[in-house]
Amino acid sequence: MAATESGRSQFISSPGGNRSFSNSPLIENSDSNQIIVSEKKSWKNFFAYLGPGFLVSIAYIDPGNFETDLQSGAQYKYELLWIILVASCAALVIQSLAANLGVVTGKHLAEQCRAEYSKVPNFLLWVVAEIAVVACDIPEVIGTAFALNMLFSIPVWIGVLLTGLSTLILLALQKYGVRKLEFLIAFLVFTIAICFFVELHYSKPDPGEVLHGLFVPQLKGNGATGLAISLLGAMVMPHNLFLHSALVLSRKIPRSASGIKEACRFYLIESGLALMVAFLINVSVISVSGAVCNAPNLSSEDRANCEELDLNKASFLLRNVVGKWSSKLFAIALLASGQSSTITGTYAGQYVMQGFLDLRLEPWLRNLLTRCLAIIPSLIVALIGGSAGAGKLIIIASMILSFELPFALVPLLKFTSCKTKMGSHVNPKAITALTWVIGGLIMGINIYYLVSSFIKLLVHSHMKLGLVIFCGILGFAGIAIYLASIGYLVFRKNKEATPLLSSRNSQNVETLPRQDIVNMQLPNRVSTSDVD
Repeated sequence: MAATESGRSQFISSPGGNRSFSNSPLIENSDSNQIIVSEKKSWKNFFAYLGPGFLVSIAYIDPGNFETDLQSGAQYKYELLWIILVASCAALVIQSLAANLGVVTGKHLAEQCRAEYSKVPNFLLWVVAEIAVVACDIPEVIGTAFALNMLFSIPVWIGVLLTGLSTLILLALQKYGVRKLEFLIAFLVFTIAICFFVELHYSKPDPGEVLHGLFVPQLKGNGATGLAISLLGAMVMPHNLFLHSALVLSRKIPRSASGIKEACRFYLIESGLALMVAFLINVSVISVSGAVCNAPNLSSEDRANCEELDLNKASFLLRNVVGKWSSKLFAIALLASGQSSTITGTYAGQYVMQGFLDLRLEPWLRNLLTRCLAIIPSLIVALIGGSAGAGKLIIIASMILSFELPFALVPLLKFTSCKTKMGSHVNPKAITALTWVIGGLIMGINIYYLVSSFIKLLVHSHMKLGLVIFCGILGFAGIAIYLASIGYLVFRKNKEATPLLSSRNSQNVETLPRQDIVNMQLPNRVSTSDVD
């Protein structure tokens, strides 16, 4: 009882949750809104861990993914399906590392960066992470606007403004707790899945061609390479690494070697299930687009739409080829995707700000700021370029996310490959080597495409020679800074860290996940009557 009252007094003494957790982030509080995992090892514990993976999986089926999936199927049929398979496997490995980081250390990725890097690198990493959150939010805004246009014939630019109302939806969820939020997101994920599985059934893609596209890698032309980069960028998102490492802290796990090992294993299984659903949805979107745009009875107008297919054109295309109900199903899936992505993106932004700067804003204010930063460019593009311009903005946002990935991925790999932080029982050398290979390939592909695209732009430019030389010097200087920044993160030696859980004291350590994470995860308020 004394321990309980002490925990309560600690919680009440800081109702705003604004204290610093830089040095001692672990606070005991038995009355928090954490999901408590039984100390007895059992498969039943898996249900306590179920949830964070589905929140993370939303980033793999957001409107940005749908946009690139549709273009992939329309232009190359099923030829780029293997990119989705490879990206999903890589995502599972990387997301499991993010979850392990939070489980073992008790700190999420942004907090690890603040503890590891000096002020200037830490600030720059925060800026890059914030840009990634905004770049992720742009497709959600435009996707929701397209969905409203399909369902209610609302102009896209008005739909962009209406997406700001998602702030009110998020506020309405705050009093229900983290578990209700996870169930809501899981429901939206399965709603998206059902819609596209029905579309898949009626569009009737050839199973043999789909399997060939999944397991036979091929890239025909520079256009396919660019689209493949977009697919990869839309799948593995930097803000997701910050989000996953923080979401796992909403569970109160047994702080023993076996308890941590069980948590890491169950989070791997849970993430695998969630990402499998996301993988099947992405495969369905590409297959539907590929089947519809390559149908033999396609009209000349619909064939023209397939050449530059975006989310808005896809609705009319499905209505013409498959039927009116198909267009509505697509709109419902798109609306569910946009709104669920809004929720997870907002919390990723909150963790990023709290972790890097030790600064926490109210969720509604954070959501409003992020939403405004995404709405302004989306509104300008929608007014000037219409739905076609808005669709291209989604592709640009996906490319930005792809290029920013190294600045979240490299710190994650550095932290998780350090045995003093993770413990050899969680992150063996083989897994460490595999993740570095995966991360290196992703970064190498991004750098290759960046350099080759820039050279191609200069060669085919109609500018005067002097201007081409100036732009070339400026562009290659920027690329050099980009590469140097990645090199700094890769080759910089990490600080020595004290192990949170060593083999000698693993059975005696009693530490709990931080109260600030629970507060940020939609807590139930503690009333005066509860304390009494």
